[in-house]
Amino acid sequence: MIDVQSSPDPRRIRIDRVGVTDLRYPIKVLERGGGHQQTIADIEVAVDLSPRFRGTHMSRFVEIIDRHCGEELTVFTIPGILCEVRDILKSKTAEIDIAFPYFLRKKAPVSGSSGMVNYRCRFHGRLDGAVDFSYGITAPVTSLCPCSKEISRYGAHNQRGAVTVDIRSPEGELVWFEELIDWMESCASAPVHSILKREDEKFVTEQAFDNPVFVEDIARGMAQILNSEPRVTWFRIHAKNFESIHNHSAFASIECTK
Repeated sequence: MIDVQSSPDPRRIRIDRVGVTDLRYPIKVLERGGGHQQTIADIEVAVDLSPRFRGTHMSRFVEIIDRHCGEELTVFTIPGILCEVRDILKSKTAEIDIAFPYFLRKKAPVSGSSGMVNYRCRFHGRLDGAVDFSYGITAPVTSLCPCSKEISRYGAHNQRGAVTVDIRSPEGELVWFEELIDWMESCASAPVHSILKREDEKFVTEQAFDNPVFVEDIARGMAQILNSEPRVTWFRIHAKNFESIHNHSAFASIECTK
C-alpha cells in the first residue's frame, strides 16, 4: 500500500513536535517497598518531523507504548523507550509525558484508621542527543496562616494546599515518590488524610495550629531539603494555598539548578 505519510511535502517546513496525546493506558510503577503499583496514565509522545516528510506514523507511537505498558516505568526504563521512539519514527528527537495517580495507604495519627490518599505523579523525558529526564509529584497539604494566628484573639484560618515538585537526579539515582511526599508534608502545617475520627481531627487541628506556615515557608522549606539532597541536581517547586477567607489563591515558586 502507498505510504502517504512518507511522501515528500513541497512546503519544506520542519515540525518541532508531532505525535499522540490524551492516550490513556495501564502502566506499572515501582513502589519504594519493592512492589509495583498498577495505575492508569495519561500519555503524550512526540517526535520532530523532517521537512522532507508529509506526516509521521501515529500508530507506531501507540504500538511502542503497548509493548512497554506491562513493564515498570521508571527513571531507568524510560530513556530506552525514547530511543526506540526516535529510531522507529526516524526522528532526531523524542519526547514523552506520563501523568498518573499514585495511591498510598495512610493511617490516621491517633485511631490508626487507614484510607487511600491519591497523589498526582508525572515523568517527563526528552531525547535530543542526550536524555533529559525529570519526574515529580503533587501532594495535598494543610497550612495555617501565621499572621491570622498572631493577630486573632482566638483561632486562625487554615486551608488545603497543593505542593508540586519536579526534580532531576544524577544517572543511576532516584528519589522515591514516598520520600518526596514525606518532605512536602514536613514543610506544611499538617498532612492531609483520607479517614479521620474525632480524636484524629483534634490531633490534626492542633498540629496545624502549633505549626503555622505561609505558602512562602512551604516553598522555602522544601527548597532547603532539596538543596541538601545529593540525589537532586535540579528542582522546581510550586506551592499553592486554596485560601479559605479570600476569593483567590496564593502561591510561591522556586527553581534551582544545583
